[in-house]
Amino acid sequence: MRNVLIIWRKEMASYFVSPIAYLLLTMFALIFGYFFWVQLSLFVRFAMESQMRGQAFPMNLNEELIRPLLSNASVIGLFFIPMITMRLFAEEKRTGTIELLATSPIRDGEIIVGKWLAAMTLYATMLLFTALSFAFLFKYGNPDWKPLAIGYLGLLLQAGGLLAIGTFISTLTKNQIIAGAATFGICLLLWVFSWLENDGSRWAAVLSYMSVITHFESFAKGVLDTKDAIFYLTVIFVGLFFTSRSMESLRWRS
Repeated sequence: MRNVLIIWRKEMASYFVSPIAYLLLTMFALIFGYFFWVQLSLFVRFAMESQMRGQAFPMNLNEELIRPLLSNASVIGLFFIPMITMRLFAEEKRTGTIELLATSPIRDGEIIVGKWLAAMTLYATMLLFTALSFAFLFKYGNPDWKPLAIGYLGLLLQAGGLLAIGTFISTLTKNQIIAGAATFGICLLLWVFSWLENDGSRWAAVLSYMSVITHFESFAKGVLDTKDAIFYLTVIFVGLFFTSRSMESLRWRS
């Protein structure tokens, strides 16, 4: 565990010593803030129009506002995750420090978990900015916090799987741009698989089940479905497993 923390501290320092973390945090906050402002404006407008017409408006903040915003945060993350993972191992290979890691007494699993946890920590920090927006709702509204907590758990599990995939891809090249583009392509593919949900064929059903968006829907509704949680945990395990195999080949070549 000590070695994992050492790797984690090293990666966190490398994120914040450069403009990478600050740029990602700022852009994520601005984009989500825009979605929050638009969604809240629509919610308030529909509520006022319903009152003017004398109609009952379902003032359910969780269903009408929080759930769409969590889904938006899920989609936004697909674009930011490649920028978090693209440098994890690609930068080490470019600078030649990967040989030092490969020949060090630190085990491959400790290196991988430390880097993956650092990526998860940065993503969790990005989510903190969304929590500031939701805190506004709790101050002036009365949403239920439990569905929101489950939604955040889903965001972290989804990100964990995609970050594990990005970590593996980063071990395959020394070019950060290639690593980021490949990770983005995989993330995008795992997103559009959900479009095949209503196709009806067997292969479409299989591909739709592999979509990370499909398994997030229950979390966005505030439902903790073990099936979806197991799917994300499996993606995390598979991604880190392939990363360890890739690291093992690097150690043999060093």
